[in-house]
Amino acid sequence: MQHTPKGAAYQIFTHNTGDKIKQNDVITFEFIQKTDKDSVLFSTYAAGHPVQAQIQPSQNVGDLMEIFPLLTVNDSALVKVPTDSIFAGHEDQRPAFFPKGSYLNFTLKIEKVQSLNDAIAERNAAIAEKNAANEKVKAAEATNAAKYIADHKLILKTTPSGLKYIITKPSVKRKVLKGDTVLVDYAGRTLDDKVFDSSIAAVAQASGLNQPGRTYEPIQVIVGTGGVIPGWDEGLLLLNEGSKATFVIPSSLAYGAQGAGDDIKPYNTLVFDVEVVKLKPTKHPVTKKPLAKKKPVAKKAS
Repeated sequence: MQHTPKGAAYQIFTHNTGDKIKQNDVITFEFIQKTDKDSVLFSTYAAGHPVQAQIQPSQNVGDLMEIFPLLTVNDSALVKVPTDSIFAGHEDQRPAFFPKGSYLNFTLKIEKVQSLNDAIAERNAAIAEKNAANEKVKAAEATNAAKYIADHKLILKTTPSGLKYIITKPSVKRKVLKGDTVLVDYAGRTLDDKVFDSSIAAVAQASGLNQPGRTYEPIQVIVGTGGVIPGWDEGLLLLNEGSKATFVIPSSLAYGAQGAGDDIKPYNTLVFDVEVVKLKPTKHPVTKKPLAKKKPVAKKAS
């Protein structure tokens, strides 16, 4: 092991030819972070992607910025950072797996080295490519939704916002109003009929959903307060306690360009089967109409 001027120990496993990493370069690298007992604390390999960093002057003892300028692309190295320096002045924050005299160990590999300008250009190109792909999906959203509706022979009403719905089980009980608390059972699916979430155990089981620790029961929603996606806030106001409905919700009233998780992609129209199981009304102000002024009774002609 060799040592840096600030006290970090390191060993370079490879000695590739090429320019050494310079200040302001942007590097892409993989690393595994371990304790002295070989316990893995973090791994970019396990996370599924490398990390990027712009090279800056080293600030702290054992800072990796002190090591990077010794390396070039494809180099691998082990860096041992003394934990005594990491926790100097705040020993109360030292975890038990980092006793005094121990090291925080980094095994790292440099995957790519770029100038700042090249890294910015690559990032902008990637953003442009992603935006173009999203625009293509966005343009196809209405077509995909129309095909789903036709394939499933749904006869839907459409609100001015674009929400499409059908009440599959009407009810004469109290109508949902803004501010009411409702308990809702639901199943949500994408246009390929993949169920991505449900409050109903039988539906989740039949769909192969893996939701460990999930309690299957109606969810509680305070309607019209933004606690759910806009399509739900609007759709629930169309229902009564005890009624069931199917909502076909465009992405503009759901998760938009961002999507949500692995199942809900950007610009995805979603389909929800919902049932208002119970309604807990809130007190709504009563607007009193002003009494009409009585016109004077005309006197009879004598």
